[in-house]
Amino acid sequence: MVEFDDAFRRHLHELFVWRRDVRRFRSDPLPAGAIDRLIETACLSPSVGLSQPWRFVIVDDDARRRAVTDDFKACNADALNCYSGDRAARYATLKLSGLEQAPGHLAVFADKASDIGHGLGRATMPETTEYSVVSAITAMWLAARAEGIGLGWVSILSPDRIHAILDVPSSWKFIAYLCIGYPEIECDRPELEQAKWEHRRGADEFTLRR
Repeated sequence: MVEFDDAFRRHLHELFVWRRDVRRFRSDPLPAGAIDRLIETACLSPSVGLSQPWRFVIVDDDARRRAVTDDFKACNADALNCYSGDRAARYATLKLSGLEQAPGHLAVFADKASDIGHGLGRATMPETTEYSVVSAITAMWLAARAEGIGLGWVSILSPDRIHAILDVPSSWKFIAYLCIGYPEIECDRPELEQAKWEHRRGADEFTLRR
């Protein structure tokens, strides 16, 4: 049995603290095989019924990348229209993606039609397929940070358009579009907190005892 000492646990906690949603990337290329290595780590994650529903699409094609970036710009403009006054002005100043700077682009999907795992654990909660993929993304996020690599999750996108741009099976549900590269700066505070959009709250605000 492998045992982890106090020093390891302190370092692990620091990894959690310093993991950030990165939007500002340097132009330095990633080492050969870096994204493949992160995907391999992600595939060590738990999944409902051992279904391993994650599907990864490494996006290298320049035309597809431009199409994704154009979709983000359109969706972001629509999102801005949902706000008004000071909140709209503040939203307009936020940098919400690193699509044009990040050297690595990775789309992540959940294959809802896969028979791997034989449906175990999904009869009453089929959404655990998507939860399993999010778990894999979290593992990748932490593994990337441990290597000094930044990861940014872009959610201001149209799932239907991403499906069309990347030409993936219709049974795959779009979960995340990830920008991957070396961050311009490193910080232990969320960028949205620094921009005074929102602040991090303590665990006590989200915990009940019954």
